[in-house]
Amino acid sequence: MDKHRFSLLLLEPGEIYFEDFSVHLQVIDEESSEACGSSALPSVIGRLKVCSKSIVFDPQDHHRAIIKILLKECTEIDRYQDQANETSTPHRPGYLTIVQGYVPDFQAGNESNTNVLQVVCKQHAEIFESNVLAPYRFKNVKRTFLFSLNYAHIKDCLPLVSQLYRASTLPAAEQNQMVAAIERSRQNLVKFDPLWLHDLDEKIVIETTGHKVTPLVMNHGRIVLSTTTLYYQPFNKIEPYHILKISLPDIKHITKRRFLLQHVGLEISYKDTHLYLSLKTRSDRDTLCQCLLDQPCLKLSEPEQEIMTLQWQNGAISNYDYLLYLNSQADRTFNDLTQYPVFPWVISDYTSPQLDLNNPRTFRDLSKPIGALNLERFQKLKERYDEMPPPQFLYGSHYSAPGFVLFYLVRKYPHYMLCLQNGRFDHPDRMFNSVADVWRNVQTNMSDFKELVPEFYDVVSEGDFLENSKGIQFGYRHDGSKVNNVTLPPWADDRCDFVKKLREGLESPQVSANLHNWIDLIFGNKQRGDEAAKANNVFYYLCYEGSVNLEGIKDWNERHAKEVQIMEFGQVPKQIFTHPHPRRMTGPPPALSSLDVTWRGIENLAVSAELPCHKSAVTSLCLSPDGRLVASVSYDCTLKIHNTVSATRERSVSLSSLPLTAVMMLHEGATVLAASMDSTLIVYDVECGRIVESVRGHEDAVSCLAWIAPSLLLTGSWDCCVRVWRLRKPLTAIKPASDLIAQLDHDARITALATNRLYTLLATGTAEGDVFLWSLKSFSIVKNLPGHKESVNGIDFSPDGTRLVTCSDDRTLKVFDLCTGTIVFSKCLVQKLKCLVWDGKTLLVGGAQGNIYLWDLVNVNLVKEFQAHTGAVLCICASDDGGVVITGGEDKKVKIWR
Repeated sequence: MDKHRFSLLLLEPGEIYFEDFSVHLQVIDEESSEACGSSALPSVIGRLKVCSKSIVFDPQDHHRAIIKILLKECTEIDRYQDQANETSTPHRPGYLTIVQGYVPDFQAGNESNTNVLQVVCKQHAEIFESNVLAPYRFKNVKRTFLFSLNYAHIKDCLPLVSQLYRASTLPAAEQNQMVAAIERSRQNLVKFDPLWLHDLDEKIVIETTGHKVTPLVMNHGRIVLSTTTLYYQPFNKIEPYHILKISLPDIKHITKRRFLLQHVGLEISYKDTHLYLSLKTRSDRDTLCQCLLDQPCLKLSEPEQEIMTLQWQNGAISNYDYLLYLNSQADRTFNDLTQYPVFPWVISDYTSPQLDLNNPRTFRDLSKPIGALNLERFQKLKERYDEMPPPQFLYGSHYSAPGFVLFYLVRKYPHYMLCLQNGRFDHPDRMFNSVADVWRNVQTNMSDFKELVPEFYDVVSEGDFLENSKGIQFGYRHDGSKVNNVTLPPWADDRCDFVKKLREGLESPQVSANLHNWIDLIFGNKQRGDEAAKANNVFYYLCYEGSVNLEGIKDWNERHAKEVQIMEFGQVPKQIFTHPHPRRMTGPPPALSSLDVTWRGIENLAVSAELPCHKSAVTSLCLSPDGRLVASVSYDCTLKIHNTVSATRERSVSLSSLPLTAVMMLHEGATVLAASMDSTLIVYDVECGRIVESVRGHEDAVSCLAWIAPSLLLTGSWDCCVRVWRLRKPLTAIKPASDLIAQLDHDARITALATNRLYTLLATGTAEGDVFLWSLKSFSIVKNLPGHKESVNGIDFSPDGTRLVTCSDDRTLKVFDLCTGTIVFSKCLVQKLKCLVWDGKTLLVGGAQGNIYLWDLVNVNLVKEFQAHTGAVLCICASDDGGVVITGGEDKKVKIWR
C-alpha cells in the first residue's frame, strides 16, 4: 500500500466526504473494561474524516488499521463528558482500555477533555492493517471511540456529525434528501476566489457544480469556466490539489457522454490526461459544453469521427485502435467502470499446445452474440424467452458491467473490487483463475455472457492484469490450490506472449474480415429493435438508453434502486450506426481494367500552362482519352479545344445562344457532345469543324452528362430527371422518340451524375442534396444514400466500384461504402465545394474560393491545399495516370497542371 491510504473508494456508493479534522484517538472496549488497567498512555494521532454515511479515522502511523464506523451502526454520538473530572479522581479503574495498541493521553482536569467527540457503535471495520491491502475486518463488538480535536473546536465538528447521525436513522429517501440539504448548505460556504484567476483580463463565463467521475467514485465540486481556463474546485480535501486549472489551449478533445444512461457527462482530454465530469441535468451539461466551444482560445484537435472508419477500412489503423475509438464514440470510457470499453472474444482455442491463426476453427463466430455461440444453451434461453411476458429478454446478464470488468482486473485494481463488494474479494472458486475455464463458462453457463476488456489485447501493458504482482492473499480454491496468477493456455509461454498472440489474432485477416459483424451487434444496427431480435441479441430493458428517465423519478427510493440496478447490471453502449457497418478491405481491390492506374507524384502538382480562353466562367471540362486534347465550355456559349502538350488552341466555336453547362469528348476526341441551358444536346464534329446535331433532350437546362461505351448516353437536367439514350455510331443524330430508353425521375434538379467502371450503377445528386444509387440494368433505385443539406456539385465512384465520393455547397465532402450505404468519411471544409476528381485513393476537390484540396483517402489526411483560381474552381478533370490535371474557374481561365 502507498502512504495515502484513505480514498473515496473506502466509502459507500454515492457517499459524500465532507470534512476532516486532526485528532487523537482513544478506544474504549466496553466488554473487556473490567479486566484492564487504567494507565494513561500516549494516544494515537490521525485524521478524522466526516462523511455522509460514516466517519473514518486514518492514523498517522500507516502500519495501524484505518477505522471505519458506519453512522447507522452507532448508538450514541455526543460530546464526551469526563466522568473522572466529575469525581476528582484521575480515572475509574478498569474504564479505559487499549485496543490494538491505541493508547490515550487524556489527563484529568485538562481543558481538552471538553473538546472530545464520543462515538459509541455496535460494529466497525478495520482496513489495511499493517499497511497490507486485504479484505476489511469487521468487528461486531460494542466500542466507544473518543476523538480529541487538536486544532478545531467541538462545535466545528459535533453539529455536522450529529446531523448526519440523525439522517442515518431515517428511511433511505429521507436520508438522501437530508444529506443533500446538508451538502448544499456547506457548498454555499465554499466560494471561488477571483484571485485564483490568472490575469486581470480573464473573465468568468459560467459557474456551476458537478461531480468529477473516476472509477466507482464521484466527487462534488465547483466548475468555473473563464475566457482562458477551466477550473475544478473540489468541495473537500480529498484531491491532491486545492483547485485544478486546465488551460483552454491545452484541451484536445471535448466529448459529451452518458452517465447512468443519462446524457449528463462531459469528458475533457488535455495534455495526456482526462477530466470526466457529470452534471446535474442534460441542460447543464450542454450549456457548459457550448460555453467551452465558444471560447476563442480553445483549439480542439480534428474530430476523429471524420476519418477513423475510412482509415480502418483501408487498413491504415489497427482493429485494436478502431475498437477503442468506437468504444469512446459509444460513451465507453476507462474513467467509468459502468461503461468500461468492451472488446470481443476472438480466439476460441485455449487448449491446444500451438495456436494456429491460419485455421478458421481457431476463431469465434463474430456474427453471433456470446449467448448464441452454444446452440444447446441458446435453445434453452430461447424457450424461456418465448414464454416470458414483456419486456422479454434473452440474456439475464450483460456482456460488460463493473463486476465483470473487475473480475478480469482484480489483480491490477484490487482496491476497486474491495469497494464494489463492501470490503471483500470474491470467493476463490469464482475468481478469474484460468482463461480456458472462463471461455468454457461463457459458452455453457446460463447466466454468463461477458465479453473481454481492452487489456487482453494491450501489448504495452504486457498482460500485467494476469499476474498477482502485489502478492495479495485471495484465498484457496476447493482443491486447496492458492489463488495467484491466472492460468494461461498451453500455447502461451507467459503473460506477455499470451497478450501478444491474442493481439495477433485480433489483427488477423480472419477477424478483420468479420469484425464488422460484431460491431453491428455491439454498436450498430443489430444492437436494438427488430434487428437485435433477429440477431438474438436482446438484453434486459434497463440496459438500454431511453428505457428509464432517472431525472423524472421523484421517489428517491425508486431512483436509487434504478441507479444501483443500472450500475450493477451493465449498460448497452450508445448506438453509433443504424446501417450495417462496412467490411474491412483485407486485400487489394481487384483490377477492373488496364486504366486502373494509381496517380503518382500528384502531391507535386504545379501549373504547366494558363489559358485565358473564355469570356465568362468555365462550366465544364473534358479530356480526350489520350490526354492530348481538352475541351471546355462556358457561360459565354462557346466550346474551345486546346492541345495540352503545346497549350495551343485548336478549336473555338459558338454552339448556342444560351450558356453551355456540360461537355464530353467521344470517339478518341473526334466528337464533342455539349449541353446547353436551353435544354438542347449538341453534337460537334471536331475534324469537320461543324455542328452535326442539335436536339432538345429535356424540358429544362441540361446540367450534366455521362457516357457508357459503346452507345449509351446519360443526361441530367433541371427538369428533375435523368434520361438514358441509346445512340448509333457514328454519332450523327439523336432521335428522342426512338433513342430514349429510360427516364429516372427525381424530386429536384439534377446537378451531378456518375457511373461505375462496370457500367452497372449510376449515382445521381440533386440541388436539394439528395444522393441516389440506381441500377443500370433495371433502371430502379438501389439505395437512397444519406446526402447533403445543399446542392451536390461533384460525384464519382472509386475504380473498384465499392465507394462513392460526393461534394456539396454545404461545404461537406463525403465518402460512402456502397455495400452498406454507410458514410465512412465526412469532412466539412471552410468553403463551398464545387467539383472533384479521384482515382479511389487520391482526391482533388475544387472550392468556391478558388482553392484546390488534395486528400489522401487511404490514410485520410489533407496532403495539400493551394490557390488555383481567383474565383471558384467550377470544374476539374484528370488523365488516368494523374499526369495531367485540368481546372476551369469562375475567373474565365483554364489551367493545365502537371
